[in-house]
Amino acid sequence: MAATETLQIPLGFPAPDFSLPDTVSGKTLSFQDIRGEKGTLVMFICNHCPYVIHVKEELARLAKAYQPQGIGFVAISSNDVENYPADAPDKMTLFAQENGFTFPYLYDKSQDTAKAYFAACTPDFSLFDAENRCVYRGQLDSSRPKNDHPVTGKDLREALDALLEGKEINALQIPSIGCNIKWKVNPYS
Repeated sequence: MAATETLQIPLGFPAPDFSLPDTVSGKTLSFQDIRGEKGTLVMFICNHCPYVIHVKEELARLAKAYQPQGIGFVAISSNDVENYPADAPDKMTLFAQENGFTFPYLYDKSQDTAKAYFAACTPDFSLFDAENRCVYRGQLDSSRPKNDHPVTGKDLREALDALLEGKEINALQIPSIGCNIKWKVNPYS
């Protein structure tokens, strides 16, 4: 496992569209299908990453708290399942069900969606406003699998609250950190 940070790119980019299968419903979904009226959180996660396992309950809590307020949620796994079979679509279905995810968990077999979102790690978060412009690419909170910080979702919750309240989101964002996405061929090397 290589600890990797979210790529820091300029905010304000438009949400790239996608057409990916949802491993829970079996439907193919696009960004327009999952976007929220007031904003949308796109999360790149996977099943086996210790960083994701560490925060999976908080991801479910966040969705349950913010979906009713008009925020769309989606998780996407882009890992190479040939070399990482724990992240295969059938196991994604189980992972979503076991963790009470109320949002789609999409499989990005081609890895094109991860590249379009400049995703680098799991978990990797991109929060978009109502106009589908990226306003946040930071960490969930300061908790990590081997530190004693509690999982609270503090940083991401602050960004979500500011978005909902029409306030400016702090541009100084601490990158998320996690396992690198398991690329078939690393697009960033």
